[in-house]
Amino acid sequence: MYGPMTYKRSAGLLLFRRTAGAGIEVLLGHMGGPLWSGRTSGDWAIPKGEYGPEETPRDAARREFTEEIGLPPPEGEYLPLGEVRLSSGKVVTVWAVEADLDPALMVPGTFTLEWPPHSGTVQEFPELDRVAWCSPELARDMLIPSQLPFVEGLVALLGA
Repeated sequence: MYGPMTYKRSAGLLLFRRTAGAGIEVLLGHMGGPLWSGRTSGDWAIPKGEYGPEETPRDAARREFTEEIGLPPPEGEYLPLGEVRLSSGKVVTVWAVEADLDPALMVPGTFTLEWPPHSGTVQEFPELDRVAWCSPELARDMLIPSQLPFVEGLVALLGA
């Protein structure tokens, strides 16, 4: 699907809502599966996923939101937060959109993985095992480090 000089691409949506104290909260998802189950920080992510050349990044972000959260992507103004190139070469593009979502309504998408490794047993795990609203300050501790620029960009954009 990807050529020898083409890097993988990923796109996602960072939902935010305004709080009574004139601040904001962002919606993050805890990564599912056995590799993340015991972690206490740096194990939350912006709902996102890979896409190929047949799909626009914004369309991919909307599709991935539905696949990971199990709910339709919110309507509203999509604010571009730019892109980050990971050390692997993958390019991640994220948009912010203002919306309120009840985390209890989430119906996570799943993936399969041989677990334990080399056991021959394939199990199904949630892409995200839970989602939660948090302040940008808390997100700095929760979020995987490569995605921090998106939260920082949102805070700068909103002047929050």
